[in-house]
Amino acid sequence: MKRILMLAILLTGTIAFQKADAQVRVNVNFNIGSQPVWGPVGYDYAEYYYMPDIEAYYYVPSRQFIYLDGTRWVRARALPARYRGYDIYHSHKVVINEPNPWLHHNNYKVRYAGYRNRHDQVIIRDSRDPKYYRVKGHPQHGNWKKEKSRGRGHRH
Repeated sequence: MKRILMLAILLTGTIAFQKADAQVRVNVNFNIGSQPVWGPVGYDYAEYYYMPDIEAYYYVPSRQFIYLDGTRWVRARALPARYRGYDIYHSHKVVINEPNPWLHHNNYKVRYAGYRNRHDQVIIRDSRDPKYYRVKGHPQHGNWKKEKSRGRGHRH
């Protein structure tokens, strides 16, 4: 009887864990509609962008830049004046899906140094893939909204 009870408890715990795990995967797999139009194509989910040219990060969920100001990391809706000449639409962005990447900044700085001054990355705004039309600011966003209201919007 004890074995059956232990087996039942073990199975219940395993099933509950698998359901919770599956729920997490479903919730984080897609955030295309939240990504900015200057974000790189090819990612259904992006939590952070690392910008090697200015050694800063962008946090997609809260739409905030994270950059070094002296010795501390600052979060802001816009980049500071010192990055005035930075062209976010034509510079390379690296997708990082790990929490608080700036805490490992030296690793990312070295790992992605080869992407500095690269301007060949296709961004969401310039994509012809219909899954990106849902991104506000995409040239086809208005058409996507019309299609969606008619029940024919692309689901991704």
